[in-house]
Amino acid sequence: MPVKKALSLILLLLFSLQLLAAEPAMLYVSPSGKAGFSGSKARPFANLADAVTKAGTLKNQQVVIEMAPGTYYLDQTLQIKSNNFQAASLRIQGTQQGETIISAGRKLKLEWIALAGGLFKASVPKGTVFEQLYINRDLQTLARYPNFNASERFYNGTAADAVAPERVAKWKNPSGAYLHGLHAGEWGSFDFRITGKKADGELTMEGGYQNNRPNNLHKERRFVENVFEELDTAGEWYLDRTSSTLYYYPQAGINLKNALIEVSRFKNSIELLGSVANPLKNISLSRLTFLHNERSFMDTKEPLLRSDWTIYRGGALLIEGTENTRITACKFRGLGGNAILFSNYNLKGVVERCHVLNIGASAVCFVGSSKAVRSPLFNYDEHMPLENIDLKPGPLSKDYPQQCLVDNNLFHHLGEIEKQATGVQIAMSSEISVTHNSIYHTPRAGINIGDGCWGGHLIAYNDVFETVLETGDHGAFNSWGRDRFWDPDRAYMDKITAAQPELILLDAVKQNIIHDNRFRCDHGWDIDLDDGSSNYHIYNNVCLNGGLKLREGFYRIVENNVMVNNTFHPHVWFKASGDVFRHNIVMKAYAPIQMKDWGKEINSNFFPSQSALQQSQALGNDAQSSFGNPDFIDPATGDYRVAANSSALKTGFKNFPQQFGVEYAPLKKLAATPVISKLQQTTVVNSAEGAVAFLGGKIKSVQGLGDRSAYGLPDENGVIVLESGTNTLLSRSGLSGKDVIRNVQGKLVRNVNELNAVLKNIKDSTDKRTAEITVMRNQQILQIQLLLE
Repeated sequence: MPVKKALSLILLLLFSLQLLAAEPAMLYVSPSGKAGFSGSKARPFANLADAVTKAGTLKNQQVVIEMAPGTYYLDQTLQIKSNNFQAASLRIQGTQQGETIISAGRKLKLEWIALAGGLFKASVPKGTVFEQLYINRDLQTLARYPNFNASERFYNGTAADAVAPERVAKWKNPSGAYLHGLHAGEWGSFDFRITGKKADGELTMEGGYQNNRPNNLHKERRFVENVFEELDTAGEWYLDRTSSTLYYYPQAGINLKNALIEVSRFKNSIELLGSVANPLKNISLSRLTFLHNERSFMDTKEPLLRSDWTIYRGGALLIEGTENTRITACKFRGLGGNAILFSNYNLKGVVERCHVLNIGASAVCFVGSSKAVRSPLFNYDEHMPLENIDLKPGPLSKDYPQQCLVDNNLFHHLGEIEKQATGVQIAMSSEISVTHNSIYHTPRAGINIGDGCWGGHLIAYNDVFETVLETGDHGAFNSWGRDRFWDPDRAYMDKITAAQPELILLDAVKQNIIHDNRFRCDHGWDIDLDDGSSNYHIYNNVCLNGGLKLREGFYRIVENNVMVNNTFHPHVWFKASGDVFRHNIVMKAYAPIQMKDWGKEINSNFFPSQSALQQSQALGNDAQSSFGNPDFIDPATGDYRVAANSSALKTGFKNFPQQFGVEYAPLKKLAATPVISKLQQTTVVNSAEGAVAFLGGKIKSVQGLGDRSAYGLPDENGVIVLESGTNTLLSRSGLSGKDVIRNVQGKLVRNVNELNAVLKNIKDSTDKRTAEITVMRNQQILQIQLLLE
């Protein structure tokens, strides 16, 4: 090594050791601080912004900002930028003696005036606008219809007539109101801002971009809020922005004269901002509580890669272009949007021992830049010809989250406004580890991987339950692939991947590992690897209710898992999937849908009965598999290890430690645990059962969640065309296998019986020889003239 280079390395090492040995520079912030104070312990700063500004000037020093207990209301979103921050490291911490609150809102001192019927009003400072009102730290309900009902599954109350003409007619000026509702397929939610009402009573609106799978608003699961005329019950409020007047119906026990009144103000509290070229390094936040962030659903509009998601790149903490950022033992409560979002380049970011609850969107999101993706596609239906695809594997740049950790956290009651929300969202990222977390009470997935870019993720030792509470066709763990070469046309995919198998790992370059988790989903699958999810190793997991689904994808190894009261759901696999399913315990017969090719290995599994095993063996699988009672040690308490003499051990199944969820003692005391259901010994209906002859082909009724998912349906209604035949009325009408008949002459048909009844009525009461039907084909709606004779 040249002498000059060696000397430089020695000097760098000495400088680093000096930094490590040096006492950090201490700055103090306290509610007792005053403007002009120096930030010493005796003369603390009054606000965090002044302390951060001072810290940024301390070149190459380690700096600690200690914040005394109290509430600190931000005057603006606090930004720490790499281009003007000179400290070597910064730790912002609360003390252990009390709660240190970073408020993105403001406190209001109001003079309340009593009105008739228990309603109160107060003037707020002119120009004060907010959509979240907190009284004594509890979030109140913005005036809505239908009224809030905690026992209602969807949005705490929905109604089909939320914006019916007769209701709208009662509204004098609904401008500024919101219409919220589920996606028609229940794949998340949509939100609209009402901009006005026409003379004829028709509403004008903007929005509806919050889900990346365009569709209509659900006809029933919707509600409206921020309408003065709907202010009618205790706990509701309304702000008249024109007159700056706040109206409120107090809840029982609230004395407005001495109540603490706080309102939301900013969407983001703290932003840590750098870039790939100039990252912001070594920032830590600990023992801080974040409150009062404004709602962000109207900013949730950036589409992610062909997933169902759009995203708002923000939250109480926005972290972008950083290295070694650490968020420790912080609390996030009552926020209007996301808690923490890692955007674009972030290396070795850590979220640990945090508590996130009662928030509008997601707990932690990792979202890279689409500019780092080769040949990116954003809509599910987009297709790029093979000759136009960039065939180099992996990312185009470093502008994405990588080698980050979410460990030992408690996340629950998420997505209270936005229903495409989760505990941990991963998109356009690599090597994200999610370990030892308890995640529950979510409207959709508990953990979601949105695409195949770029893998290497670790999901381990988590407890994920009470999921998919307000949506459908999803899982406690959910993933999509939909990589640059992916297409829903199986014949096309079989052709191109046979000719060029290297396509499969262009994006999914590193294997994702899911092990030693406990999952429960009561409205879908416990583990749901959907559209094109590839390169996974899934082992040592307990699936408590919904089983495990593998939709088309490649190179999935599933082994040594326990599927309580459920089974394996293989859906529409590609010809050369390379999938493996072995050494698993299932408690029902497999539930295949549209399966022709069975991957690399389906064998050495343990079934509940001989008939369940024989169903699989009839398809050429499970030659060395067995059946019987698995002899779980203590299933009543959720211990699904098997006894030493269990026959399941002979198939290659091995016991594994079953310890799931947060281990950090203060959070473990607070964490709930999932329902442990009584063991059932039942079988599932084969998806081809119920087939009947129809117009020269074969059809069957849609049966259950499996059919709904496989055919991309919004519900479990309709009639599936299994075979259209050759030169039959069905084939001449233009129908083919996998089409789903949904409507005839505008009337919904829920099953084969209803379809036959409607068509018989047409024949008997008219002289028509055709019927207009609505068909779902590859998740697209088609209108077809069905030949009846």
